[in-house]
Order: sequence, then C-alpha cells, then structure tokens
Amino acid sequence: MARDDNPGTLADLWLKQTPARSLRSKSEAVETQAAPQLDLLFSSPAPPPPTPEPRRIFSVAELVSTIRGRLEHDHPDVLVEGEISNCRPAASGHLYLTLKGGDAQLPVVLFRNRAQLLRFRPEDGLAVLARGRISIYEPRGQLQLIAESLEPLGAGALQVAFAQLKARLLAEGLFDAARKRPLPAFPRCVGVITSTAGAVLHDIIKVTRRRHARLNLLVYPAQVQGPGSAASVISGIDWFNAHPDKADIILIARGGGSMEDLAGFNDEALARAIAASVLPVVSAVGHETDFTIADFVADLRAPTPSAAAELITAAQHQIEDRIAALEARTLRAARYHLALARQRLATTSVPAMRAQLESLLGRRARRLDDLGYRLVTSAARRLRTRTTHLSQLTTRLAQHNPTARLALTRRRLDRANDSLRRLAQTTLTAHTTRLDRAATRLHALSPLAVLDRGYALVFDANGQLVRNFSKVRPGDPIRARLARGTIAAKVTESTE
Repeated sequence: MARDDNPGTLADLWLKQTPARSLRSKSEAVETQAAPQLDLLFSSPAPPPPTPEPRRIFSVAELVSTIRGRLEHDHPDVLVEGEISNCRPAASGHLYLTLKGGDAQLPVVLFRNRAQLLRFRPEDGLAVLARGRISIYEPRGQLQLIAESLEPLGAGALQVAFAQLKARLLAEGLFDAARKRPLPAFPRCVGVITSTAGAVLHDIIKVTRRRHARLNLLVYPAQVQGPGSAASVISGIDWFNAHPDKADIILIARGGGSMEDLAGFNDEALARAIAASVLPVVSAVGHETDFTIADFVADLRAPTPSAAAELITAAQHQIEDRIAALEARTLRAARYHLALARQRLATTSVPAMRAQLESLLGRRARRLDDLGYRLVTSAARRLRTRTTHLSQLTTRLAQHNPTARLALTRRRLDRANDSLRRLAQTTLTAHTTRLDRAATRLHALSPLAVLDRGYALVFDANGQLVRNFSKVRPGDPIRARLARGTIAAKVTESTE
C-alpha cells in the first residue's frame, strides 16, 4: 500500500536536493588533505584543489515551500488508515481531524466540497481509510493529508450512517412506542406515497379492492429511489398534512432493493417529517427483512406493501367474521340458559317455589327496614354535626365583628385627614412666602424695574442693543424700549 512510502525527514529531503557534484568535491578535498605524501612520489606538480561551490542558504518560506512541492509531487495519491481523533467540523464546512496509529498521528483536512459527499458522520474513535495527497501547511510548517475521501473500516459508509442516525434519533425518543398513534379502524381514504411506475401500487390496489372495496386511495406520485427520493416523499407528507380532509392515513410504500436503493428512506429530514406528521404514517418499504429509519419512526411498520394494505383493511375485513362469531356465541349461550331453566323447572315443585319466594321477600323486607333505620340515624348525625359547625362559625363571626374595626379605622382616617390638611396648609403657606420673596427679588433685578426709573434700551435696525454711540450713524433708524411701550426714532446726531 501507499502508506509504506516513507516521506522521510526534512533533512533527508534537503540532502536529496544537494548536488552530487558538491558532495564529490568535498570528498576529494578531504582525501587530498589526508594524503599529502602522495604528491612527493610524482615529479609533475599537483593540480590545484577545486574551488568549493557556495552552499545555498534557504529562507524558511522557501525551504518549506520546496519541501511541500517535493512531497506533493512524490505522494499525490496515498491511502492511510487510522483512528479518528480530535474531529472538528468548522463553520465553513471544512472538516479537520487527526488520524492516530501506534505512537504517530497525522493531521487531516477534508474541504467542504468533499465533506458534503460523505455518507456518514466522522466521529472520534472511528477507524477509517483516508485517501488524498500529502502536503504541508506552510504557516505552521505542519505535515498534513489533504483528503479526497473517507471510508469506515469494517463497515460500509451507508451502514455507519444508518447506525449513527438510528442511535441519535433513538436518543431523542423518536422511536418510542408511546408517541406512536393507533390507526383509525375504518378509514375513509388512504393517502399513498409511492412510484406509479412499479408493481407496488398495483399490489396495494388489488389487496384493497379484495378486502375493502369501499376504501378510497389517493396516490401522490413520488420518487422512491435516487438522490431526490427523500425530498419527494417529504413533499408528499407535507401535502397530505396540508389537506387533512383528503386522507385519514399516509402509506409510504416501495419495493425491495439493496441498501443503496433504500438510502433515501434512511434520511434524517424524512424521519423528522414522519415524526412531525399530524396524520398517522404507515411505512411499507422493502421486503420483510429490510429495515429503514422510516420504519422505526412511522406509527406502524408493515413487512411489505401488500401486508400494509391488509393491515389497513384488517378491521373492515374482520368485522363479518366478528359478527358471525358473536352470533354463534349468543345462540350457544341462549341454548345453554334455556336448558338450565328447563332443568330447574322440572326439578322444582310449586310449594317449594312458594316457600323460597316468601323467604326471599322476608329477607328483602328485613333488609329494607335495616336500611331505613340506618338512613334516619345517619341523617340525624349529619344534622347534629352541621348544627354544631354552624354554632361555631356564628361564635367566631361574632368575635370578629367588622363594625368595631370599621369604626376604629374611620377614626384613624379622620385623624390622618386632619393631619394631612394641616400639613398641606403649612406647606402651602411656606411656599407662598418663598414665592413672594423670590418675586420681589426677581423684580428688583429685572431690567424693567430699571426702565421704570426713566431709563430706556436702544436697539439698532438689526435688533442689536446699542451700547456705544459709534455703532450708529446720523440717519440710522433706532427703537427705544421704555418701561411701557416702544418708540421708533432716527439718529440726528451722535456725540461722545
């Protein structure tokens, strides 16, 4: 398998990129320094040592990018098996997890477009087989596997998804028998959600007509296989629930098939639509050995579509047998009681019957007298109890006579009204005095009081107060505000 390909360490990858010529040059230089005596054995001068090539200096980003390119080139498609750990679905739709095996671990990322294609939900502890390419996340310098697909080990993706959804809905209580509703015994109409192209619909019609000819069938054509099958069945359920007067029961039917063919009935949205249905739902999907999530959520699961038709019409079909059985039991009981009466009549004489009747009447008379005495005694006892209780209540009521409390409360109210009136008068007098003082002070500070002493306020044509003679010129209109009234005038002369 591709997992046996060891990508090596960063040092190994760097050494792979180091030119062999440089390594050979360094080796020759070492050998030349290690054996200087060999030069003396030859008369010709020794060649000059080669100049070593300068070592390349990588930046961090350049080195990581080079290693990432080499890894992606050498390992474009690998299969890795391991156990999921630290599974973290992101809000963006990407899926981040870690594959663990032995003492090693490998970060894995599954981008949104690939994560949406998974048929199961990855969980911590699940053994999977991941396929993808080896790469490096450059901001962290971290080795990772960019996965294209995930497959559970030991079971198919559909089986794992089925088990996960079943466990989740079971924990929510959607499979509880307490929430399942009984089917109406005599439905007027059955809403059938199935494909009109298969033999399932013909089988349902055949069985229904044979067992209950007056039962109406209303068919909602739906897609029962393929990617859009769940949405199509949900549309049928919503339509029947939106028109509750059209049908009394919803029957979801489909023939047998593989798990892939029945995958649409293992959809979570379909399961919740069945659970939320107002009308009872009967699931008849596949053969007797096929089980889907829809079967567990439905109010009734039928092994086959034909069996579903039999279960729906069971009450109508069995009513004639029930009537015949009850009629036979009634006739047998009547014959039995008639035989007993004849036997008793044959063995009983008239004097014995008279004596028995008199004895019975005497016992009934004594019983009647006893009941009359008990009735009179009980009535008298209850009357005494009620009289005693009434006396006690009368005494308690006299002790809690509200007249005295009402008089006391009225006196307290009168005193409170007097106090409130005096306090209001005192407060009003104090505030009136303060108001008069404030008005006197305000009038003393008012410019109108100054005007009363013969002064005036002069305003120019723009309504601005004139404080300096230089602000107006001869001929400018002015207004003089007196203590009472205003005078319009024109400047004839201005002097300092």
